[in-house]
Amino acid sequence: MPEGITAEALMKNIMETVSDGVSKHKNVSFFEDEKAGSVTSQFNRLFGREKPVHHLLGGGKSADVLLWRNKKISASVLTGATIVWVLFEWLNYNFISLLSFALAFGLFVQFFWKNASAMINRSPSKVPRLVLPNEFFVNIGKAVGYEVNRGLLFLQDAACEGNLKQFLVVIASLLAAAIIGSWCNFLTVIYIGFVAAHTLPILYERYEDEVDAFVYKLINQFQHNYRKLDARVLSRIPTHKFRGKKAD
Repeated sequence: MPEGITAEALMKNIMETVSDGVSKHKNVSFFEDEKAGSVTSQFNRLFGREKPVHHLLGGGKSADVLLWRNKKISASVLTGATIVWVLFEWLNYNFISLLSFALAFGLFVQFFWKNASAMINRSPSKVPRLVLPNEFFVNIGKAVGYEVNRGLLFLQDAACEGNLKQFLVVIASLLAAAIIGSWCNFLTVIYIGFVAAHTLPILYERYEDEVDAFVYKLINQFQHNYRKLDARVLSRIPTHKFRGKKAD
């Protein structure tokens, strides 16, 4: 043992070295566990989602409205939709009557504005004109046509590509839509979808961990039931014989 180093000092150095090694090991294990937890949570996101909800909704002003980034605008939009639904559904207004009343009110406001300004200022003020650009209607028509064609293409692919699971899911969805449509009219269905679009994304963004866990449990249960149905019924359907007859 070199001079100047006592047994007590040597034991102290050994204990410090061991404690430093243990602390480094704990720190590495902590960061590795945190990284593994983040990777696990990433893989457990709903439908393999890696991007935030705001980005999936488009990331623009519409996403801000749906996720209540500006509460005044979102509340105003939802209130306006509720007023329209109440007018048509509860008060039994029809579209022509409501449009006529709105146009009559607009004409009255413009008439009062022009004549009142002429009486006060002795010169009539210029009333602003409301003109909608033609591109507005063209863009609406293109958007509606694109969505309709995409929906028709999806239905035709489900019927013609031979994926039995997708075909059954589409048929079940159409039957569910028919049942819901028998309970309420088209306007109420649109309003329910509008309210769901303004409530479900924000709720999912706040409670996405709980929702993902619950949905994955439902998906696992559905897959378990589908495997039973496939083993007992679907796998016994003689699809190859039908294809052979069509080929002949």
